Amino acid sequence: MPYHPPVKRSVEISGHKTSISLEPLFWDMLRGVAKQKGMAISALIAQIDAERIASDTPPGLAGAIRLWLVARTLQPDD
Repeated sequence: MPYHPPVKRSVEISGHKTSISLEPLFWDMLRGVAKQKGMAISALIAQIDAERIASDTPPGLAGAIRLWLVARTLQPDD
């Protein structure tokens, strides 16, 4: 069932720890992409975070992760 409240996890990004709350579906998707790319989830989150910060109107990190995953699903050639 995709309906589940967010789950908070701690990750380390660029040497500092932060907590991110995502629904299990998004954690699963993130884990799958990281595995496909051969990288750690924290490294993938750091990549998404860098892209988020560079945008003109950066969303929060959890929102950026969700948007990144959905955009990847809509454009799977990435």
